[in-house]
Amino acid sequence: MRCNLRLAAANRGIWQASDLHRLLAERDLVISAGKMSHLWSGQPASIKLTDLDVICAVLGCEVGELLIPEPEAVASPKPETGADPAAVNGPVRVVPRRRDGRSLPPR
Repeated sequence: MRCNLRLAAANRGIWQASDLHRLLAERDLVISAGKMSHLWSGQPASIKLTDLDVICAVLGCEVGELLIPEPEAVASPKPETGADPAAVNGPVRVVPRRRDGRSLPPR
């Protein structure tokens, strides 16, 4: 998922992140400079849904205009290679190990 905040803001005449930052603060949404930079650049690590509501209200847009899906960025499932080892060799024996790193006593 990519954030399209800069384009959505530009379509409404907001050309600088500081201007949008001020408008969001007027709606009681205080965002750190670092997070605002990530939002403005299009690669935020995370964003709260309540923050998205405020951003959409300030810009007068829908969430779909702010968030762009990137399905090609999602890793595809790994193809299955061969048969399951448990099916070929029987059940795999699990050997218990101590959590403190010491070995178990001999049998």
